Amino acid sequence: MRHHSSSIERDIELPRLLGALSDPTRLGIVRVLSDGRERGWGQLCAPVAKSTLSHHLKVLREAGVTQTREEGTRCFVTLRRDLIDSRFPGLLSALLSATIADNVGDHVSERDAV
Repeated sequence: MRHHSSSIERDIELPRLLGALSDPTRLGIVRVLSDGRERGWGQLCAPVAKSTLSHHLKVLREAGVTQTREEGTRCFVTLRRDLIDSRFPGLLSALLSATIADNVGDHVSERDAV
């Protein structure tokens, strides 16, 4: 029997979450966002094409890992850490520790805010 603690958490399914977090660039994005601060898409810097970065952000959003807020023509993204932590306690912390220890996602950084 499947149990969901809330309808908001329902969109965060473990296989999809793990799939979204299986890519080094997406893990790097999560590392940048892990401090809880909202970032404009333009602040995220990775050695990939803009369209590829946009794809990675879409995968994270659709898996429920991040939330995107639009303001005019700009988009801002935040990590949905509280929801993920309540649904899968300890998972993000363990993944973030491992990515830092293994230097996974180091190629993703943050540009200074414009």
